[in-house]
Amino acid sequence: MKIIFATGNENKMKEIREIMDDLDCEVLSMKEAGIVVNVEENGETFEENAQIKARAIAERVEDAIVLADDSGLEIDFLNKEPGVRSSRFMGVDTSYTVKNQHILELLEEAEEEQRSARFVCAIAAILPNKEEKIIRATIEGQIAKESKGEKGFGYDPIFYVPEFGCTTAELSMEQKNKISHRGKALTQIKKFIIEYYGI
Repeated sequence: MKIIFATGNENKMKEIREIMDDLDCEVLSMKEAGIVVNVEENGETFEENAQIKARAIAERVEDAIVLADDSGLEIDFLNKEPGVRSSRFMGVDTSYTVKNQHILELLEEAEEEQRSARFVCAIAAILPNKEEKIIRATIEGQIAKESKGEKGFGYDPIFYVPEFGCTTAELSMEQKNKISHRGKALTQIKKFIIEYYGI
């Protein structure tokens, strides 16, 4: 059994491999599978973008499970922006240090109850028989008052989780995978794969 994940993001692949570790299968990124394709993520929802990516890869492989995700940060104070444009917010080449600082500045006057936010992850799975499955998962939290933590990536340093009293960039990989949007979605997708193969 082989899983090909439609991403070139090594940080994301670390999380994926950690969660899929107990499956008896090879987990490869697009690059590792030798697939080069530029996919235009022009969907209006996380689910649509995940499907677009998964279908583009599935057309190029046989006998493999294809997974693709689209994830992002919704900030209620900013009308759920950056949302599906999270990776392209302020430009694809803009560092997350700059993006995070800009968001903190936009919410500088926001009261605590106005700082609600969530990470969203939609994962599309396409099985070798071309059956499709889409899972959506979220983690609720707040935008922190300042950037903290070195363990995460992307928007993790400004995403505060009240029940843990820290940002997701301050959580261990094990803690994060249990509660994160991607961790929850991958766990559900893993269950779907296990049921499909009867393992």
